Amino acid sequence: MSLSTYTVTGMTCGHCVSSVKEEVGEVPGVTGVEVDLASGRVDVSGEGLDDAAVLAAIEE
Repeated sequence: MSLSTYTVTGMTCGHCVSSVKEEVGEVPGVTGVEVDLASGRVDVSGEGLDDAAVLAAIEE
């Protein structure tokens, strides 16, 4: 299992956190998503993570 950390800007509320968790959670291989609203930190765990797919899900 691997863990990747991303920094997201522009999240302003709990709805943003929920949206990021939902979108990233649908990426193949993702087994866990933790989001810290205050810092913008997004920790993604899983197997064979595709950085491009995770970043596209965050943008969504």
